[in-house]
Amino acid sequence: MNRLIKEFQAEKEYILNTLEALKKAMNRKTITVVELAAISTFLHNTYNGIENILKRTLKFKEILIPVSGYWHKQLLDFSINNKIISLELSKKLDEYRAFRHFFVHGYGIVLEKDKLLPLAEKIPNL
Repeated sequence: MNRLIKEFQAEKEYILNTLEALKKAMNRKTITVVELAAISTFLHNTYNGIENILKRTLKFKEILIPVSGYWHKQLLDFSINNKIISLELSKKLDEYRAFRHFFVHGYGIVLEKDKLLPLAEKIPNL
């Protein structure tokens, strides 16, 4: 249990540092493709941190997530079913899961400011 707590604390620290960097990127005078790429990276990193916490929690509870192309979605579903997160939080996280998929499989050059900034503004409140 101590190890799990230490892992959570480390993950939390990474997430908080990433959110601080996100805030700085969003407060830049001009938001160019470079800032959008940075903001996207910080969103991706923050969501990955949240996934890491969920994975560690399920592992601690000895709940295996099937290996599949849908494991990111299954992680949220298993987390709801095992009362780690609420359905409401899962719906919010699913927006970031979908963004993560786009980020990993897309091109930074096609990032849309109007879609990206609302996600970035909401993520600190998860």
